[in-house]
Amino acid sequence: MLPCTPKLFGLLLVFTAMASAQENYEFLNKNAQLISAAKRNQSDLLERALKNGAMPNSRDRSGDTSLNLAARNGNADMVKLLLAAGANINQANLEKVTPLMSAAFQGHAAIVKTLMDKGADPAATDQSGKTAMVLAAGNGKAEVVKTLLASGQNANARYHNDVTALMWAAGNGDVESVAILLNARADPSLRDNRGKTALAIARELGHQDVAGLLAAAGAKE
Repeated sequence: MLPCTPKLFGLLLVFTAMASAQENYEFLNKNAQLISAAKRNQSDLLERALKNGAMPNSRDRSGDTSLNLAARNGNADMVKLLLAAGANINQANLEKVTPLMSAAFQGHAAIVKTLMDKGADPAATDQSGKTAMVLAAGNGKAEVVKTLLASGQNANARYHNDVTALMWAAGNGDVESVAILLNARADPSLRDNRGKTALAIARELGHQDVAGLLAAAGAKE
């Protein structure tokens, strides 16, 4: 019999934990298994749950579907599996956040493209009135901004309080997103419901690089 060294003991603990987790997973019902697999970011277990009859639109206590969880986690394979199984692409959670919004907020541009190609609604808003574009432009997710524009989104669309994506990007100090939006012909002369332009917002918040870029594009306060 081999002596139980600290290293061996540690390995035994890991294997025991893995076995326990697998056992707990097996005790869950099919729909709960699906949600659990999505939360644990395990595509193999999610695929098994779907094959065993789990409903692709099952939701957890927060109202999140597995598709929303997969989009948030950036698991592209899982997203494709769930869409192929008939998951509702626009099903929002209790905070009215859709899978597209989840992917946009986290900066998962490839998943945003997949969802847009499959018919996700870019006009949907969360409980605070934000769309996928607003969440991307306001959080420094330039690749998502580019992806949404490439999918046909209007660079001058007005969102809550008449704020444009350019204003959100300027307010966040996001030089890359501002450049992308200007290149897509976003109009820097537009004003929000307070009368502020993107340039005024950038200067007010101390984003001098963005202000310089906007001024070079002919923007006025």
